[in-house]
Amino acid sequence: MSGDERDEPHTLQEKIVYLLDHAFPDGAPSDREFCRIVESHGGALSHSYFGKLRKGQITEVRDETLQALALGFGIANWRFFKDQTDVVEDVMAGLALLAGTRTGDISGIAGRSIGEEGMSAEMLDFVLEQVRKFQQGDGSPEATTP
Repeated sequence: MSGDERDEPHTLQEKIVYLLDHAFPDGAPSDREFCRIVESHGGALSHSYFGKLRKGQITEVRDETLQALALGFGIANWRFFKDQTDVVEDVMAGLALLAGTRTGDISGIAGRSIGEEGMSAEMLDFVLEQVRKFQQGDGSPEATTP
């Protein structure tokens, strides 16, 4: 690797630190200032929680937290902050659902209360599992949610 090449940030902490170093031309804001930025864009994030994220003390977070981070950094797609494995799982589940709709195995799904990010990987997996159960003759799909 040459001196000009940099490793891409992979962990949540690395992504936060990278963006703090590069997204603010006048210098990185304090944890409190960053959380005020998030709040001014309609999100919510406490400065103490953000500090723990920045230091790598917290690594498992909910999607809502990732969405708040995206608001603070001005990133259009909050999935940038997800672990690569999570994104791959989301994509694979989405592709399986898409394949099912194209083959006619899945039809008539109403996307109620689904945001612009689409269904979660858990919801997609649930739908696909219900379709598999139905196709195997295990009865009609369960009327429960994940």
